[in-house]
Amino acid sequence: MSNKQTKKGASAPAQKAANHSGNNEPVVKKSILPWIGFSLLIIVLDQITKLWVQAKLDLGSVIEVTSYFNLVYVLNPGAAFSFLADQEGWQKHFLSAVAVVASIVIVFMMRSSSHRKFAMFCLACILGGALGNLIDRLAHGAVIDFLDFYIQNYHWPAFNVADVAISIGAVGLIVDELFFNKENKSPPAKKA
Repeated sequence: MSNKQTKKGASAPAQKAANHSGNNEPVVKKSILPWIGFSLLIIVLDQITKLWVQAKLDLGSVIEVTSYFNLVYVLNPGAAFSFLADQEGWQKHFLSAVAVVASIVIVFMMRSSSHRKFAMFCLACILGGALGNLIDRLAHGAVIDFLDFYIQNYHWPAFNVADVAISIGAVGLIVDELFFNKENKSPPAKKA
């Protein structure tokens, strides 16, 4: 094999071009294991807070902490903002399947984005949150929510640490894609 060919048959210049981001800097793939560890940390924090709520509060309890925040103990059989909560039970299996599929997709996204720290942080947040809520669905048939913010009589739907992680990750990915991700973005075409 010539020194211009790699083991997989691609020419050295073609392989070099394939390993560069849009800004002509080499892409160095890094291990996703530290980010998986961060996801596990989110899961542990989420589950510890939910165990604390279960140990300290009765289901349906409300503890006023401030004039705009309560600790509550509610079971949400639906998705975010109690979407599908009024259904007859099929949503547990559907939302669990969505969480499993989303987690697999996120791990593949992490593998291809391992060189982008902010994107990895966001993906790890979403992964940890999705798996934290999946654990609840499998263990309790619903997600334990306990953070209740409100203004006068208007209450934001109760949520938990996993929901916070998912929200931070989702907003962060949007910001990353709009403002920081230089990959796969072609420079403007030059006029002749």
